[in-house]
Amino acid sequence: MAVQTRSPLVLRDLDLLAAAPSLDVTVTVTTADDRVRRLFEPQAPPVTARLRALARLHRAGVRTVAMIAPLLPGAERLPEALAGLVDEVLVDRLNYHYADRVYARHGLQGARQEAFFRETAAALAAAFAARSVPCRVLF
Repeated sequence: MAVQTRSPLVLRDLDLLAAAPSLDVTVTVTTADDRVRRLFEPQAPPVTARLRALARLHRAGVRTVAMIAPLLPGAERLPEALAGLVDEVLVDRLNYHYADRVYARHGLQGARQEAFFRETAAALAAAFAARSVPCRVLF
């Protein structure tokens, strides 16, 4: 069974989650840079709130997964930020185009290119492997 969220509100049910056998809680964390998060996810919780939620879940014995998707600039710092907080990491590329204008408006077009996705995903996979955290690139 799995629970997927962007919101630290999942902690309201921490006692139930911790008691559930074979449960994964996946929290989406797209970047370690909250300025970038505000550009692409202005209504979403801050990065630090998501990291705190992962930490509390993990300490409570819940199997935690970080979903780095869509892969945004600043994700390169996530291996350090997620160290000790997750049991697994999933990485996926951007698969929608409604944010194209955000990339253009803020001079981030390079982070919309295939090379950015491939190179950043490979670097993330290597950094998580160095920390003995399983990391699956989904593209």
